[in-house]
Amino acid sequence: MTGLQHDGAEAPKLVSIDEIMHVLSHRPTATTRERNWAGVTVDMYAPLSNISERYPPLDHHLICYCPTGTARLVQGRGGIVHEGVVCAGVSMLMPAGYDSLWEGHASATARLRIPTGLIAAAGEQLGRRSTSQVEIRNVFETRDAVIGHIAQILIAELERKPHPAQALLVDCVSAALAAHLLRSYNGFEPVAEQALPALSRVELARLTEYIEDNLDRPIGLGELAGVVNVSRFHFSRLFKRSMGMTAISYVEQCRIRRAQTLILETVIPLSEIALMTGFADQSHFTRRFHRHVGCTPATFAREHGRRRSAGGGRS
Repeated sequence: MTGLQHDGAEAPKLVSIDEIMHVLSHRPTATTRERNWAGVTVDMYAPLSNISERYPPLDHHLICYCPTGTARLVQGRGGIVHEGVVCAGVSMLMPAGYDSLWEGHASATARLRIPTGLIAAAGEQLGRRSTSQVEIRNVFETRDAVIGHIAQILIAELERKPHPAQALLVDCVSAALAAHLLRSYNGFEPVAEQALPALSRVELARLTEYIEDNLDRPIGLGELAGVVNVSRFHFSRLFKRSMGMTAISYVEQCRIRRAQTLILETVIPLSEIALMTGFADQSHFTRRFHRHVGCTPATFAREHGRRRSAGGGRS
């Protein structure tokens, strides 16, 4: 993005990897800059709160990888504004030439700055001899296992004492990252479908416990997403992949199971059971119960030999 913009105004000067240190309002907690590594430059940043900043376009590609924590962040690039939850394992890809807007809260990040020459060199090896065949996509949020592994390797090396072997290791890892970006994020290549991971057994157990503990009130998707530190959008897909149903359907099934237990094991009026299991009122409870069980709560009680008290026995 050099020369003139479409409206005839002079395009802003692209900021280099070295110059960006003088543009940012904050400083890294650790950096590879003093180690004279070739390839990718890594800067580590602590979490930032209540930011509202705009930056000029870069002459290099940037990957922001979140190693720990979670934060809600608004990003603006290419005329598009994106709001989401950034948490451990999430990466953001900003190609060279994009100015950017950042608002809200930023999680801890490892910022991987990738020279365009590194991408071009990888492209030549893959047969993309013209830079016109390479255009890295702008990605606001992705869980990419390869990027995550490479970022963790670079972070680990940054935490180690300097060693002559690091230059060779980082050179190889940088080349691998460039090849991966060309394979998965080149605008001239078909978008590769990434396998959506499932929630772990520990995460599912945490969600199940949380749901069971809060069945007496409304439970929102954003609330459940926060339990496992993912965005609401990703949570919906992850949950359905893991459980074979939507989170809303699962929560309602839990409510119905709890209601059945209360009907069978207590003499609490049905109107109270409706509220205890998170339904708006007894009428709503009756409709949803009938849909799941095939009969009304009162019929279910009678069929199982349970008498309901006069205050809430009719459904």
